[in-house]
Amino acid sequence: MSVNLIMLGPPGAGKGTQAERFARLHNIPKISTGDILREAVTEDSELGRIAKATMDAGKLVGDDVMIGIVQERLSRPDARAGFVLDGFPRTVAQAQALDAMINGRGPLVVVDFVVPQEELIRRLNQRRVCARCGWTTAADGEPGCLRCSGELVQRSDDGVDVVRRRLQVYERDTMPLVEYYRTRRSLHVIDGNRPQAEVAAAIDAAAGSACGEGRQGNA
Repeated sequence: MSVNLIMLGPPGAGKGTQAERFARLHNIPKISTGDILREAVTEDSELGRIAKATMDAGKLVGDDVMIGIVQERLSRPDARAGFVLDGFPRTVAQAQALDAMINGRGPLVVVDFVVPQEELIRRLNQRRVCARCGWTTAADGEPGCLRCSGELVQRSDDGVDVVRRRLQVYERDTMPLVEYYRTRRSLHVIDGNRPQAEVAAAIDAAAGSACGEGRQGNA
């Protein structure tokens, strides 16, 4: 049974950290649309230039671009046994496209992180990213990247004013996703304002429950 997991929640909710842990545990790819876009920015591709201007303004990249990126990524062999999506879907149109992409590939587990806004602002203002490899840390006191020793910098979209705009965009454009998934038994709302180990345990329980139901349904 494949494990297909998407993590919803505002910027700074901890989706990336938990997605990486879950993917490593289940030996499936963590697919971060944010990472893909930032790589394009670093390479100064046409997509990267469009994405940079959009993200620097605290806005979301358009549906067509994001759907194309994810569709291509999910078609690769390493995603056949499952995946963890971080940063997608962010709109109902993207969610509908994802449903079509994974039809017949096993249950989709939806985890929605809930964190108070002021805590999100605090986390994002402290977050630092490696200018060389993209590694992210929540501690702004780290002397350098623990992966490659590169310089740690603040992302251009993590300043307080931009963060507030990002959260407003999330509320306006992304929260309807919860309504889209609300009728599904595989939707799990998780308190993300807890220790990482407790959040991880809640995600594992949600995935185990959904996959168990999927096996029973296929029996």
